[in-house]
Amino acid sequence: MQPFFAQRFAKVEPSFIREILKVAVNPEVISFAGGLPNPAFFPNEELAVASAQVLQNKGNGALQYSATEGFTPLREYIAERYFRQHGMRVSSDNILITNGSQQALDLLGKVLVNEGDKLIIEEPGYLGAIQALSVYQPEFQGVALNDDGLDLGELDALLAQPDHARLLYGVTNFQNPTGLSYSRENRQAVAERLIKHNVLMIEDNPYGELRFEGVHLPPVAKLAPENVVLMGSFSKVVVPSFRLGWMLVPDWLRQKLTIAKQAADLHTNGFVQQVLHSYLQENNLDDHIDRIRTVYGRQKVAMEQALLKHCPGIDFTRPEGGMFLWLKLPPHIDAMALFNLAIKENVAFVPGQPFYVRPDILNTARLSYAGADEATIEEGISRLGRVIRQVL
Repeated sequence: MQPFFAQRFAKVEPSFIREILKVAVNPEVISFAGGLPNPAFFPNEELAVASAQVLQNKGNGALQYSATEGFTPLREYIAERYFRQHGMRVSSDNILITNGSQQALDLLGKVLVNEGDKLIIEEPGYLGAIQALSVYQPEFQGVALNDDGLDLGELDALLAQPDHARLLYGVTNFQNPTGLSYSRENRQAVAERLIKHNVLMIEDNPYGELRFEGVHLPPVAKLAPENVVLMGSFSKVVVPSFRLGWMLVPDWLRQKLTIAKQAADLHTNGFVQQVLHSYLQENNLDDHIDRIRTVYGRQKVAMEQALLKHCPGIDFTRPEGGMFLWLKLPPHIDAMALFNLAIKENVAFVPGQPFYVRPDILNTARLSYAGADEATIEEGISRLGRVIRQVL
């Protein structure tokens, strides 16, 4: 049946993380693999009230088709939040509601990527972006991610090419998979290069609200607004199942992306958008996020302390927010082989190889602390430490 398949899907791999999660569903397995928000913070009762209010106040109108761009009051809420948090004066007209960040990536690929186009991406980079954009068959060019952001030397070398890439993808806050963030100086330097070389950055920011150390930094989109599409999501701070994300797009790109969304699904779930907006009007989102940050911060510290205790000598990142930290194992350890041994000890993580577009780096791994309490983290890292010692 091979002749039936489109050529563009020949090199698109299944989500490695989704496949690993199938292995980790055993209740005896302590899983640090999934990038799943902690369900203890889902506002079930408040959303039930919001759902009833929308149906009671709007009746059948809440269930009708709606605008492609999204529910206007929700877009206005997002625009106003950008102003309060970062002093960014943006119009709600430039905000397009999507079915999560993943659809935003797909729409951007449709509109901006031709087969063979060069596309710069962090290494290691977000696996979901690699998968979504692979459908459009770009030539990925990796730039190393350092502790303070993109390696500017490697970026400059790529941009010095006469036919350099016109697109750059990056997660500037608490990056998936490493937990690293771009420094203020690195953001400014990246913004200057975007403008100088006429490059468009896809700035993905699903974790930016989850900072529990340090100070909030402005998005690159504030520094180079015509050269950045800024993506956001409610999945990590309200609920993931609503699949509500958005893009803040420059005027010159807005119409093309709207047309692409019309062709894809007409509009994102209108009822859910109204329920979320009702929830946001009746509840303080900042208070809700503060509760999440407090717990994630404790869990992150617990994982760092457990790694120092049970995995001495193993390098790992020290994120100031988000949901992940990144292990760098000794060079001779293959993280995939380590994973296979760890599953036998009932502990799971994500080997790092799929996060690279140059897949010859085998000794890294991603751990998520978001879904486990401190005692579970201690036990899980203890099991992982035993496996690492076996391999060593």
